[in-house]
Amino acid sequence: MPAPLTPDFRPHYHQLHRVGRPGVWRSLVGAVLLLLTVFGLVPLVAGLVAFALLLATGSTSDEAAAVLDVTAEATPAGLALLNVVIAAAIPATFAVTWWLHRLKPRWVSSVAPRIRWRYLFVCVGLSVVALVASLLVALLLPVAPGEAPIGEVNDFTARTRDFLIVILLLTPLQAAGEEYLFRGYLTQAFGSLVWARRASQALAVLGPALIFALFHGLSQDWPVFFDRFAFGVVAGILVIRTGGLEAPIAMHVLNNFLAFGLALAFGDLTTALNATGGSSWWMILSTLTQSLVYLALASWVARAMGLVEVGPPVGGALPPPSPPDHPELVGQPPRV
Repeated sequence: MPAPLTPDFRPHYHQLHRVGRPGVWRSLVGAVLLLLTVFGLVPLVAGLVAFALLLATGSTSDEAAAVLDVTAEATPAGLALLNVVIAAAIPATFAVTWWLHRLKPRWVSSVAPRIRWRYLFVCVGLSVVALVASLLVALLLPVAPGEAPIGEVNDFTARTRDFLIVILLLTPLQAAGEEYLFRGYLTQAFGSLVWARRASQALAVLGPALIFALFHGLSQDWPVFFDRFAFGVVAGILVIRTGGLEAPIAMHVLNNFLAFGLALAFGDLTTALNATGGSSWWMILSTLTQSLVYLALASWVARAMGLVEVGPPVGGALPPPSPPDHPELVGQPPRV
């Protein structure tokens, strides 16, 4: 059993579960519960509701199923449903954090504890810089016929307009939902499993990155898998270095905007949503350039802005959970 927390213990982001209710099992149960909720229960409930609404507006059952199935053909309604489902990870993460750990949901955002909006908006600009760097590298790489990301421009139709509306309004929420789940709760969960500093950091970064890559599909080829795993590793390092989710959210939103934008303009959105193969190992150099440039810039700016990467002192070991009729004694992090 780990030693009680000392009064001067200041938790890093991945250590925050240690100042909630005691018990490593809570982090393990919470991780499984969240994954089942976000990728099982929520899609089932939301899908049934959307299916019923389509039936109520005159669609047949086959038509409704076709509209919502983005694996066969992406539609604006299907993309909207997918984004809403993944965005539901945000309230689900908040609920599990409070219910299992008795930590206020704001502690999932950062050690501040809140979203540090100024840093988030700066990171959007840094994401653009990193993206430009990766595109410059991509221009120097050998590309096989048919692998170029751009070609003939697609016609702009009403369907394109609807896709754009969905992407602009819901993609930021979808990207944030993935970050709150994988770089938020799962980082804190894996970080609580061991107390050794380096081992805790490694688990907090590598564990969520691996699950993040796997949950994008078991049929993806190795270059695609490595690309997603590398993104997860860089995002996890940024969370620990900066003490919050702002930098990964900004990078994730821009990446998704770019991927969907290119698909709408030059390719096919169905293929973009279900990308499992066809990538060259050469393109890894481009994505690594983007990730590493962004890692360096976001880390430097965080230091320049004086962002704290640790929470306030806990003031000693927190008391164990009290009976429901004495909620004021339930272990809490400092109220700031």
